[in-house]
Amino acid sequence: MTKPVVLIAEELSQATVEALGPDFEIRTTDGADREQLLSAIADVDAILIRSATQMDAEAIGAAQRLKVIARAGVGLDNVDIKAATAAGVMVVNAPTSNVISAAELTVGHILGLARNIAAADASMRQGQWKRSAYAGVELYEKTVGIIGLGRIGGLVAERIKAFGTEVIAYDPFVTSARASSLGVELVELDELLRRSDFITIHMPRTPETLGMLNAESFRAMKHTAFVINVARGGLVDEADLAEALRIGEIAGAAIDVFVNEPAQDVPFIGMPSVVTTPHLGASTAEAQEKAGVSVARSVRLALEGDLVPDAVNVAGGAIDDEVRPGVPLAENLGRILTSLCGDEAFTRVEVKIAGEISTKDVTSLKLAALKGVFTDVVSEKVSYVNAPVIAEQRGIEVELVTTEHSEDFRNEIILSAALSAGGTLQVAGTVTGPKHAMKLTGVNGYELEIPLADNLLVMEYEDRPGVVASIGMSLGKAQVNIAGMQVSRASKGDTAVAVLALDSAPGAEVVAEIEQIVEAQRAASVNLAE
Repeated sequence: MTKPVVLIAEELSQATVEALGPDFEIRTTDGADREQLLSAIADVDAILIRSATQMDAEAIGAAQRLKVIARAGVGLDNVDIKAATAAGVMVVNAPTSNVISAAELTVGHILGLARNIAAADASMRQGQWKRSAYAGVELYEKTVGIIGLGRIGGLVAERIKAFGTEVIAYDPFVTSARASSLGVELVELDELLRRSDFITIHMPRTPETLGMLNAESFRAMKHTAFVINVARGGLVDEADLAEALRIGEIAGAAIDVFVNEPAQDVPFIGMPSVVTTPHLGASTAEAQEKAGVSVARSVRLALEGDLVPDAVNVAGGAIDDEVRPGVPLAENLGRILTSLCGDEAFTRVEVKIAGEISTKDVTSLKLAALKGVFTDVVSEKVSYVNAPVIAEQRGIEVELVTTEHSEDFRNEIILSAALSAGGTLQVAGTVTGPKHAMKLTGVNGYELEIPLADNLLVMEYEDRPGVVASIGMSLGKAQVNIAGMQVSRASKGDTAVAVLALDSAPGAEVVAEIEQIVEAQRAASVNLAE
């Protein structure tokens, strides 16, 4: 029997090869050499890469038997995920391989800033001896503010507390119970900026978090404060940071990630109060080996036909054919649910599967729903394997409920979130027809049946004349076209829910304007195309 072929396109550890085992034919190539890559990939079943190999649509098209692209690391900028999904190729990475390394680099940067280590070393290399010029501060009894208390933020909190620091955090999606278990006080962002001596950010890069730390943020900080970013380039506005450092609004910064990499012409590089590193968050021998071994195990699972926890798309895996169409629906419903929650934390998520598919293994639907719930709110890449871990870290209970009874549809997925402040939010959806069209069938108990679109606007408000016209006028003024709309209510004058499918995403200012005009009790704009 012919063995499946696994192509290793970049240098990986021997442990990675050993993790693959004897059941595969192992080949090697230089993935950075385009001609060599396209030739070598023609008849392979899986390819293991790092960052130098470009797996774009051309490369995927050249691989006639390819089933798995495995990136031994976190980032997937060099993989065309849409092209892979369209071709039925699974994409996997190692989402948790670098968390310890990134947390340790953060702590290293905090220590380096506190004691001027980099500047003092540079001075010594020039033959100078300036003890008084590089006097620092102790971490003991200082306040460390963590923006984003996810996996890496939590590890930073655990480690930095050993220095006798007070740790505070801002993360609207973390429960107070989870924060308390880490010995961390949850605060609002403005309070964190005002109180902290060291501020480290660990948020995902989204349109909402770009420039999250900016000129206004720096003005709110202590003049003695230090800023650290090892998460994502762009979370800290580079121009605003340079200006804040120049005029002495803050004491210093340590930056490992940049808007454009390799970083060039960044205004603060070289400033005496700044330490910069070339994106070293995952650059440890341990992180690289963990990444290689992790994706090797995923390749084994995929080529054996099993569900792959680290898959970042939905192709492949041991998912029943009748269940599979519900996977992207469950993920989209999760994103809609989180958007409806806004800044409110939730303590419990219920994934209810109703109808014929409830008798099958629907674990993948729960995982997909959790992946959607956390995709837009955590800094790490969310996958099927780490979504339950993220929930556990945040103290969020997750329950999968199945029932064969579905009153209105052959199958329906219902997601519910219990808010920590009280109350419950709920969204429901179904897949219909031979093309598996996804539809939103309910919001907070109000019945709907509207196809999911790339851009959705969901509003809950008091039913009264003129609301729909006001929404249309605001969107029209912003040049946002309405592709479809449904309104649902229990009775005249009661609370109503409106769901709009839009041709383009409305900006945050437009949504805020509509929310104010219609006096919405809840509003959410969701871009499912991202």
